[in-house]
Amino acid sequence: MEHYVDPLEKSVLEKRVSSRKCIFYSFMLTENVSPLHSSIEMKSLQLWPLLLLPVLLVNFSNQLEDNKIPPSLCTGHPGIPGTPGLHGGAGQPGRDGRDGRDSAPGEKGEKGVGGEPGDTGFRGLTGDQGNPGDKGDRGQSGECAIAPKSAFSAKLSEGRTKPVAAEDAVHFDKVILNEQGDYDMETGRFTCKVPGVYYFAVHATVYRASLQFDLMKNGHTMASYFQFYGNWPKPASLSGGSLLHLIPGDQVWVQMALGEYSGFYSSSKTDSTFTGFLVYSDWKNSAVFAKGEGV
Repeated sequence: MEHYVDPLEKSVLEKRVSSRKCIFYSFMLTENVSPLHSSIEMKSLQLWPLLLLPVLLVNFSNQLEDNKIPPSLCTGHPGIPGTPGLHGGAGQPGRDGRDGRDSAPGEKGEKGVGGEPGDTGFRGLTGDQGNPGDKGDRGQSGECAIAPKSAFSAKLSEGRTKPVAAEDAVHFDKVILNEQGDYDMETGRFTCKVPGVYYFAVHATVYRASLQFDLMKNGHTMASYFQFYGNWPKPASLSGGSLLHLIPGDQVWVQMALGEYSGFYSSSKTDSTFTGFLVYSDWKNSAVFAKGEGV
């Protein structure tokens, strides 16, 4: 079986053999020079480098073909820069870049212009009850209101004539107190101006006869009192009283029975009195009056 030889490799080998033969023949020529030709030998020695130059060039060429000599040994000087070429056309748009990393927070900007008021929202739920607030300052003093007043007291004067008719009131004609003018000493009657509850009392001295009298309201007997007199050497006494509810215009008086029970008596030593005063008012609008009313 024959060995396959690459043509390129065969050509390289033949060139190497040829170069080596040239070197060999040149060497043999120098060795076979005769003494007669000594002058020629000296000249041959001078020409020896020139004879080897073609052989070296062939050998270097073979080595370059075998890539055994670095290309840098055969590189020339750099050429002159060429003329700049024309601008190329626009390339295709590049792909979107990756998202950048978060940067540091920027500085606070200026306050923007206020926006328009928004729509009214839904009513919120009732919150929890808050804590009690601080105590407020003391208010200014108001004007004092005047409470309603009504009171009187009167007594029989000495030697006073007794009533003639049973319907007549006993005239306690000597006024002790009547600041509001609610009692009329000419008629012996009290007329109500301030609605409310009143207390009326009668204190009588009984002498020379038994005594019976009634506490009247608008012609109706509200209470009756009696004291017997048995020809005692000294006077006796009779007292009675009652609470009455009155409205403006009501009248109250003391009415004495005629005949044998008319023992009212008054002297410089003893008196018979009729007294009445307002316990409390029952005005529906206020417990007190405005200044100047009902006093």
